[in-house]
Amino acid sequence: MQTEGTEGLVVMQGHADERLSSSGEDGPAVLVVTADSGDAELLTATLESAGYRVDVARGAAEGVARLPTVRFDLVVWDATLPDNKNLAKGRRIVLDHRPPILFLITCDYLHTLLPELGGGTEDYVTRPIHATEVLARVEVLLRGRRAEPSPAMPRYGDLFLDEVTRRAWRGARPLDLSPAEYRLLRHMLVNAGQVLSKEQISRHVWSDFRAAEAIEKLVSRLRQKVDQEEPALIHTRRGFGYVFGRSGM
Repeated sequence: MQTEGTEGLVVMQGHADERLSSSGEDGPAVLVVTADSGDAELLTATLESAGYRVDVARGAAEGVARLPTVRFDLVVWDATLPDNKNLAKGRRIVLDHRPPILFLITCDYLHTLLPELGGGTEDYVTRPIHATEVLARVEVLLRGRRAEPSPAMPRYGDLFLDEVTRRAWRGARPLDLSPAEYRLLRHMLVNAGQVLSKEQISRHVWSDFRAAEAIEKLVSRLRQKVDQEEPALIHTRRGFGYVFGRSGM
């Protein structure tokens, strides 16, 4: 999907810096490009409350300048910016990846955008902006981008983790883990085939001692999410602890 003047958003391979001007250490990085201060404030508050790191550019020119310097996971771009029409006149942006784009539009743009939707890397929301809709569409765009694991992602068989977004999948199915469940799954995955005691798990997940019952409940919740398919990956070794991997390791 391309709005008038947004052809300049097409990107090619290159190098991007890892800096981000907004606060936060974890979570996907999002660039919001809009001249509307109200929309910028709403989008920033909405996305940051959901764990995203947010940077704001106040116009198309500033957005184009910001893109090559920060590795963004997603871009929210105001399709009604007056200077969008100038993008096609400049050189194409060189990036090492192409982040998905969520366009902000008004209803009179629908007839031009709908025929061009497709590919799973672009979407739109109409004004007035609703926080729940923005979050839902951002999640869908990021899920589509993360649907295929990269070689750098920790993985075991069809299970893989994304260290940037702190999300996990089994095949195409997202696991929807809590922070404690994610920490436990990652610890088990990188120690696949090794028996982990409850004391080891407690120390890694919470950095202190927890009762055996709390650990058993955490493992049970994680197992329900991970082992919906065969083969089961989380196994109990009674009297010893737990082991991650295919049965018989």
